[in-house]
Amino acid sequence: MKQNTKNLVLAAMFLAIGLVLPFFTGQIPQIGSMLLPMHLPVLLCGLLCGWQYGAVVGLVLPMLRYVLFGMPPLLTAVAMSFELLTYGLVIGLLYSRSRWKCIFSLYRSLLAAMVAGRVVWGVVRVLMTGVAGEPFTWQLFLSGALLTAIPGIILQLVFIPALMVALDKTGIVRFSRKKTEAAQT
Repeated sequence: MKQNTKNLVLAAMFLAIGLVLPFFTGQIPQIGSMLLPMHLPVLLCGLLCGWQYGAVVGLVLPMLRYVLFGMPPLLTAVAMSFELLTYGLVIGLLYSRSRWKCIFSLYRSLLAAMVAGRVVWGVVRVLMTGVAGEPFTWQLFLSGALLTAIPGIILQLVFIPALMVALDKTGIVRFSRKKTEAAQT
């Protein structure tokens, strides 16, 4: 019961961070779309709270932000909801099922979540082509999922592991260690 309450509070905190963080980058839309500020709290929520919480926060965050602030635009928010749901679900599921909770399994889970989320985003955008009235081409997918997102991808690949290592050092989160490593310390 205590762990569920802790996860619920953390998930609410990540949702709040996801609502506020885009204000720091959103004043210049090009920077906001490059740094992907809503992705960070969802990925962290999946890692720290589990896939269920990460998936729910990912699903709710873009739509709640649209309802409260009118940004991102509705069709973008819908596609992002599925993308972020996938991020939270995949990173939480893969990391929780990793044999060792270490930097290697963290990167493996993070990369898999990033790829899966972008694929889901592309599929949703293709399905929404009829609603939006504009075709979603391979070039638009590459541009939106990869090229313009490179700074955000780098930020995720640096910040999330660095934060997890810092949390490990403070004892808030513990990486699993092999018996020989634990015996030496």
